[in-house]
Order: sequence, then structure tokens, then C-alpha cells
Amino acid sequence: MIRNPIVAGQFYPGSPAGLKRMIESMVEPKAEKVEVVGLVSPHAGYVYSGSVAGAVISRIKFKDTFVILGPNHTGRGKTFSIMSKGAWRTPLGDVEIDSELGRRILAASSYLEEDSAAHQYEHSIEVQVPFLQFFKSNVRIVPIVLAHGDGAVYKKIGREMIGAIKESRRGVVILASSDMTHYEPHESAKRKDSKAIEAILALDEDELLKRVDELDISMCGYAPVVSLISAAKGLGAKEAELVKYQTSGDTSGDYSAVVGYAGIIIK
Repeated sequence: MIRNPIVAGQFYPGSPAGLKRMIESMVEPKAEKVEVVGLVSPHAGYVYSGSVAGAVISRIKFKDTFVILGPNHTGRGKTFSIMSKGAWRTPLGDVEIDSELGRRILAASSYLEEDSAAHQYEHSIEVQVPFLQFFKSNVRIVPIVLAHGDGAVYKKIGREMIGAIKESRRGVVILASSDMTHYEPHESAKRKDSKAIEAILALDEDELLKRVDELDISMCGYAPVVSLISAAKGLGAKEAELVKYQTSGDTSGDYSAVVGYAGIIIK
């Protein structure tokens, strides 16, 4: 099946030329590129979070396939959903799903189920795809949507991907799609987000879960990030780096109620 875009013309330009121009203005061609196991990238409208997404994606050496983990904002579909066949369409063209890797991940997982309903109207994965296409037109993806569950489940989903990725014998990057604190004053958001970012940089998924809970951090994609960290450590990750952080207030000038955005690489 073809998964058609649902936020083209809203979160990002709907025309190929307009979308390319916008992405060009947000990426950093001369950035030092490094080998990464994974990354965290935001998923708001490009006007607000695109410069963070562009900065972090500019830092990575591209591989054949990106496993993209996104949160479920819509409540649709299975709790833990993977699409292992088909393609995702954007104004820049179609991106094929890496069916072989998708099937391997599905077969290895205790929780993931084949399901397109959770993906149909979910923007968290969609907004990542044009950035990937911009750098590599024939990139492939494996889209996975995670709804609310137990932290131990998120960790196991990540760990169970390790064998499938290793067995695939291809270059794979795991991308966790997440915004940070939502709709709090700028200084409050920065303070809370710094605590979550500290845990991510320490590659400590348990501490991230603890801080999200105890500090009431409204980070929508903490589940994908937990799964990313668990998988990345099993794939040899040793350190992480914050590439860029800002809030929507830095764009809008309204610091009374902002959303935070962080771009992080795990290497």
C-alpha cells in the first residue's frame, strides 16, 4: 500500500520545489558527518522544529535504511505497530519500506504487530521522511509507532530489534521522533528538557523514564527514545551528543507557552 502524506502543506510545504527550498535553508552541508547508531529528531512544523531536525540530520553519515520510531498521537491502530511493506509518499516522491528488515524485526518482536491504521494519520514519522529523502533519494525506511505502555516493554522492543538489524547485514540507523516539553513557559521547558537530555546523553533509559515521570516532562516521544537507547547500546553505541536545542519561542517570539525540540546523535 501507499501511505499518503497527511501534513504536507501544513507542517511543511506541499510542493516539491517549496519543500526542497525550505529543507535547504535548514540543513548544514558543511557539518562534520559522523557514523551514528541512531538519533533523536523533532517532529513539529518545520517553521518551529525544522532547524533542529536539519542540524542533527546534517551530522550523520547516511546508511541504506532508517528504522523510524514515532509516538502515537492519534490513538488509532494497534498499540505497537509496524509497517513491513509498501511505500510512504511525500512531495519529493515515494520511499520504499525495507520489507526484509521490517519482517525480521516483526518476527523477532514480542509486541510489534503488522498494522497500517496507526500510521495513516500519524505525523511523527512522516515529517522525518522528506529530510531523509533530501540527503538520499533512494533511502528506505521501517516505520514503527509506539503507543503508551510499560517502560520494560519499550526496552524489550528495542533489544529485540538488535538481532534483526545485525542479521540484515546492511547499514541501518535508528531514528526516534520526539518533541520535548509541551506548552510551558520557556525557562520551565528548558529546565525540564535539560534533565531529560542528560539521561539520554548518558544512554540511561531507566533514568529517562524516571525523570519523565517524576518531573512531569511532557515529552511525547519518550517511548521511541527508550527503545532507541536500548537498541543502540546493543549495537555498540558508546556515547551521545546534543547537536541543537531550542524551543518554539525562539521562532515565534512567544515564550509564554513553548514546545521544546532537541536533536541528538548516538554514536
